[in-house]
Amino acid sequence: MSSPNPDKSLAASAAAHRSWANTEDVAARLAPAHRAFEARFERQVDPDSRMRPEDRARCAEHAKRAYFREMAIRSNRARAARRAAAQTEPSDGAA
Repeated sequence: MSSPNPDKSLAASAAAHRSWANTEDVAARLAPAHRAFEARFERQVDPDSRMRPEDRARCAEHAKRAYFREMAIRSNRARAARRAAAQTEPSDGAA
């Protein structure tokens, strides 16, 4: 597999920054993504839409909180692993 073209990556990044620079209403631009993110948890807790809307919303909120707590656990473990790896790296001998 070949490595990505650095010019293509830089051009894409520049285009993304240009697009955001020209976005006056960031909240409006992100609203569809936010709705989709919230809907993900509602589908997770009630895939057949059988719950009352207020119960589905409550359960979805708990599912979202669990998701973020699990992400925090993974982040903590990754940081701990990096710290452990840094401590076991051989030093350059300079004191």
